[in-house]
Amino acid sequence: MLEYERQFLENGDKFIAGIDEAGRGPLAGPVVVAGVIMPLDEKNIIDGVNDSKKLSAKKRDALYDQIIEKAVDVQVAIVDHLTIDRDNILNATKSGMIQCINGFRHVDRVLIDAVKLDAMVPTLSIMHGDALSYSIAAASIVAKVTRDRLMLEYDKQYPQYNFAKHKGYGTAEHIRLLKTYGPCEIHRRTFIGHFVEL
Repeated sequence: MLEYERQFLENGDKFIAGIDEAGRGPLAGPVVVAGVIMPLDEKNIIDGVNDSKKLSAKKRDALYDQIIEKAVDVQVAIVDHLTIDRDNILNATKSGMIQCINGFRHVDRVLIDAVKLDAMVPTLSIMHGDALSYSIAAASIVAKVTRDRLMLEYDKQYPQYNFAKHKGYGTAEHIRLLKTYGPCEIHRRTFIGHFVEL
């Protein structure tokens, strides 16, 4: 998980960031982008950091706390449903990534899961990066936990959609509830046209 980071450390980079997002696919809610710069010396490596999709919610929550505590820098960008509808999901995601990069105090290199990005600092897009890079995996956990917690708050505002369970993704239950109640404020209009008339 540290192959990419070690390569860039050997080349003289000191502050290496990982960036990932959560929520590109859902029918509702924001896309959340997280950027983290982790200490990469052996004694500070957090055991168990992996692609957030491979971890239980309980494990993600525990790792999230450790990542926030140990990170050199953490940046989070929450890009709302209106921006996604206006700019499309890829551009909205890239916008969040740029926000994270611009928020770092110091950054020499940015490793990104899958997305190719032009930025003011050198970036490297890594396919399946959340499973191959420790820094990207840590970012994936921060992004996923942040978004899940946001969707729990939305569940309190819009309880009829059961966002706490499916987090806005297009499950059979969510689509059924969407057809029953129609869209709410946080539904992505460009995503739900297949299921309901707008």
